[in-house]
Amino acid sequence: MTLVMKANSSAQFLGLVPALAGFTPTRSIVLTPFEGTRTYGALRIDLPDDDDPDAFAERAVALVGRVERTDSVALVVYCDEIAQPTRDGIVLPHSVVVDAVLVAAEEQRLGIVDALCVTPEGWARYLDEEPALHPLDTIHSAERPPEASGIEGDQSAGTALPDYGLMTTEKVGRALIALEEVIHRARMGREDEAEREHPEAFAAAMLIEDVPALFESAVNLPADPPPYACAALIWLLARPIYRDVALMQWAGDLREGQEALASQLTHSRSGTLPSAQSWGVMVGSGPRPDVSRLHAALRAARSLAALAPRQRRVGPLALAAWLSWALGRPSHSEKYLEQVHAIDPDYSFGILLRELIRTRPLPEWAFDRRMDDAA
Repeated sequence: MTLVMKANSSAQFLGLVPALAGFTPTRSIVLTPFEGTRTYGALRIDLPDDDDPDAFAERAVALVGRVERTDSVALVVYCDEIAQPTRDGIVLPHSVVVDAVLVAAEEQRLGIVDALCVTPEGWARYLDEEPALHPLDTIHSAERPPEASGIEGDQSAGTALPDYGLMTTEKVGRALIALEEVIHRARMGREDEAEREHPEAFAAAMLIEDVPALFESAVNLPADPPPYACAALIWLLARPIYRDVALMQWAGDLREGQEALASQLTHSRSGTLPSAQSWGVMVGSGPRPDVSRLHAALRAARSLAALAPRQRRVGPLALAAWLSWALGRPSHSEKYLEQVHAIDPDYSFGILLRELIRTRPLPEWAFDRRMDDAA
């Protein structure tokens, strides 16, 4: 949430929301926290049912309230329903939920900048005594900054895995089979035989001797990734002890990866668990990780998931889910976790991430504006 904008009208503000959110929302309520006349981003929430609007409103406003120095909020509903005509005008969809959110915001002493509704037939203001629909093209014609151009997909856009083609994925699959054969023979004391019969796989097995160095190379994974190096990474991410090291290192740096690996190995041998404080980043605590590094790691995780045989995708997909959440994209996380569940419903890390995102939709650092102010 680093984009700072100003809008002089409801139509112009609606034209800016996709840039603030990073996508064009659908079936959503978008809450935009303000400090004075400045806003740093937008929080998207799935449209709720109307069973308990007050409980939803309390949770939504509490989320906005976590953003530092917020003194007011704007609300936009994106929905598929149309406004209902009445004798006295129109009734906008989700009015009950919106009223509950506005009341909850006022109870928290937050000012209301605007409350808007975007439907298939037009847009309108909830705050008007007699709401009227305005053409959608007035949104698109509103002046928009360069950052807002080209944002056409909704909150799920960008989650499709890259397509490397059958030939490339088969190469990685064969490399993984050969690598596992080499590792098996090495454990049986037959290294010379393994090196002679599978030299490339043997070299890949040597990469595994320095796990942090291999994970660091993945942050700069080339567009045409080498099959045996990818096989080594996929092999590691299928094992929780190394998958967690990748998460800590990609959220930090090489040194933190080395420390995480040492901690994992120590506690694995002793049968104990690492301290909660040392792994706080997993649950979104502490300072914000380097955003460019998270993006690079996400590209790597998505590539490895696309290249891996189906049953070996859960590790990279789960990491893609965590990295998306760390970047403030819980909708993307949910899409990756759906793929994890489809492959292995009992995958424990996937279950853990689902619960984490349910209870903590965004990490703590997503609400810290100090980094935004320094940018």
